[in-house]
Amino acid sequence: MKTTVHGLDDSGEGFDELLNTTDQLRTLLAKEINGRPFTELSGVTFDHQGAELAGHVLLDTLEDSGYSVDDYDAVGALTAAAVPLADAMLHAAASRGQSLDAFVMDFVYPSIKGPSIRGKRVILLDAWLSQKSYVQTSSLVTLRNGNELSLDCSIIRHQDAQPLAIASLVGGLHQQKIPGSSNKDGAGKQNPTIQMLDPVDGTSTSLPFICVFDENQFAPVNHEASVEREQNH
Repeated sequence: MKTTVHGLDDSGEGFDELLNTTDQLRTLLAKEINGRPFTELSGVTFDHQGAELAGHVLLDTLEDSGYSVDDYDAVGALTAAAVPLADAMLHAAASRGQSLDAFVMDFVYPSIKGPSIRGKRVILLDAWLSQKSYVQTSSLVTLRNGNELSLDCSIIRHQDAQPLAIASLVGGLHQQKIPGSSNKDGAGKQNPTIQMLDPVDGTSTSLPFICVFDENQFAPVNHEASVEREQNH
């Protein structure tokens, strides 16, 4: 059940009401990132308009990737930057008449802050997850070697919870096309995977990685190169 949010306005500039939620959110994120190599996106995720959009777009993206709200019970913020997103998804689901809990993973007792996730199916969540987020912040979540996420999985295992996937608003991994595979739209795409490594016992779990926007969509434009190309035509 996808939603379009109308009537957004930013400093007097109205968004086209015909734009869907993904297009509106992309516009807000582009203004927030504005050529920066990395940001926790708080200018969007703590904004009332941005949060509403992000909650619905994340639900829609997960559904398009094969995970409807009926398939998971809670979303868990891996970092402080993901806390407003988890809350936004909770409220977006409620506005659709669906039940969804949210929680925060922490390495300070209690390790799970929020409703109990004992025996529940969970989606792990971050705002911007890529090697850039590891380099630019002191987050406990680290992505290395392209797709390895170091995370103390005992926090989840001790609750007998089942992690299904890792989702991010902006991500640094790319969709992969696998011969003979297909998703709902038949485009032959398969979600890339992240190896979730437990630094405590060395075990590894492979989880699908689902992001709404690839970070390369917000790469700074080389204006000098653009001008040179225009002059050559």
